[in-house]
Order: sequence, then C-alpha cells, then structure tokens
Amino acid sequence: MAARKSRGRRLLRTLLVLIVLLVVALVALLAWFLLAGRVPKPPVTPPGPERPSAQPASCPDVQVVAIPGTWESSAADDPFNPTANPASLMLNVTRPLQAQFGPERAQVYTVPYVAQFSNPVALPPDGQVSYNVSRGDGTAKATEVMSAMHTECPLTSYVLTGFSQGAVIAGDLAASIGAGNGPVPADLLLGAGLIADGRRDPGTAEDVGPGVAGVGAEVALAGVKLPGITMTGARPGGFGSVGDRVVQICAPTDGICDAPEGAFKPGNWLGSASRLLEYVNNPVHAMYNSFSVDGNGTTATQWMTNWAAEKVRSAPAPAHE
Repeated sequence: MAARKSRGRRLLRTLLVLIVLLVVALVALLAWFLLAGRVPKPPVTPPGPERPSAQPASCPDVQVVAIPGTWESSAADDPFNPTANPASLMLNVTRPLQAQFGPERAQVYTVPYVAQFSNPVALPPDGQVSYNVSRGDGTAKATEVMSAMHTECPLTSYVLTGFSQGAVIAGDLAASIGAGNGPVPADLLLGAGLIADGRRDPGTAEDVGPGVAGVGAEVALAGVKLPGITMTGARPGGFGSVGDRVVQICAPTDGICDAPEGAFKPGNWLGSASRLLEYVNNPVHAMYNSFSVDGNGTTATQWMTNWAAEKVRSAPAPAHE
C-alpha cells in the first residue's frame, strides 16, 4: 500500500514537472515570436500642402533610393558611399549612376539597414535579426529618407530600386505610393525597378528578360508563418496607380522570385516537388550582375542602370528659390 502511494506521488511529481516544462516551452515560443517581430506596414503619410513653384537650390532634381539585399548592407553604412559589403549587387547600379550625374541632378541614396535573415531553427541561434525585423528596419529607413526629402524639397522626384529583400521593400513602398498612402505623392515617383522580388506577382508590372513560370516565394508560400518569417503573399492591388512605372527582373529557376505558384495546394504538390530540383545548389540568385536579359548580352544590373539613368535624364528640373 505504501509502495503504491509512493509510486503515485512520483507519478504526480513527474506529471507536474512535465506541465511546468510545457508551460515554459510555450512561453519561450511565444517570446520567440514576439521578439522576432511582425511584418511591418509602411506608415501612412498624410498629403502635404500645395506645392510651391520653386524649391531650395540645395535640393536635387531626383532622389534615387536604392535598397540592397540580405547581407549586403548594415544599419551603420554610409548611404552615399556604401562599404558594408563591397560585393553588394546594388553597387553595380548606384556607382554608375553617381558617375553619370552630379548630386544636384540626382542624389543617389543607398538605404543603410540591418539587411539580415535569421535562421529560425538554428541551434545555437545565429545571432542575426529576423527577416521581419530586418524588413521593417529597411522599410522605416527608406520611408524616413523619402519623407524627409519631400518635406524639404517638395518638387524633387524619385526612382526606387532594390534587390532581393531590398526589392521586397522597394516594391512595398511603390505599392503604398501607388495606393496614395506612401511617403511621397504618386506623380513624383518616376519608376521602381525590382531585381529578384520575393513578392513578384506576374501581370502587376513590366517583366524584363526571359519569361519565368513561377511567382515570388512570398506569393507561393502565402500564409506561412514562422518565428520572424511571415510570407505575406501578393501585394493587394498590385502597384496601384504606379503599376505602369514598375519593372521587374527575375532569372528563371531563382527560387526567390520564380517559385512554383500555389506550392501548398494539394493539386500542385507533384509539380512543386519537381521544381525543387531546380533550386538545389543553384547560384543564380547571386549572379544578376552577369545574368543577360536580352540578345545583346545586357546584364540585369546594366539594364537597371540604363533604365534608371533614362528616368533621371527625362525628369523635370524644378526651379530654385
């Protein structure tokens, strides 16, 4: 009888320990989700006052806002002379633009942001911030610099461009501008050029280069939520009123922008599985500086540079006070 009671007490203690461990695990998981961050939303900017006929002489005619990809920037980088990653793809666009135009015609600003993507299952943790937090930082920094420029220079116009995570951010900003709630009015956005956009949605913008069968990874995996990683799907309403000014480049088999559509739908599992082989040991996402988009051998970065340069050349030159 005593032995039975002793076994019962041990079982009860074991059960209580398991319950405590389960509660601790659930609390830790909840904290992980909260600390990893939620998907950011670009802040809504109220319409400004009526525009003047001239602006300060210190204002550039155009501000080119470039947003690098994951691991290609840092929050402490110099926006006019980025050095955080000398191999950053966007340097192949921004440096030629700086060489072509003086700062009075085009201020080329590379958004300095954390640009990381933590592995949510890494043990031990890899020490990086989550995709959601990084994306939120880039969104906030780009919004801030454009809002500040528009406040000081209400006649300056804008070109947005970005790669990978930077393309997601640039595309989100273009969509908010096209919806009328972005950091600058829609008529001042000359264009947005996106390379390997993770929210690429066919038909919402002009495709440049070879056609691809898939969609952005965030569209293919819409609704998936992991700690710090939220797949947000397609942009509702596309790019709105600026859709005719957005161009996108995606290399075939780049899983970031050419993922199988509806990957989680049961009817698509077989086709999605067959496409997975395309992504194994495939370096194409890192090769846009050599990826050709036309029969003349023009690379993605050359094409984007030429496109942005033409936008700057054809932009209005506001009068100065």
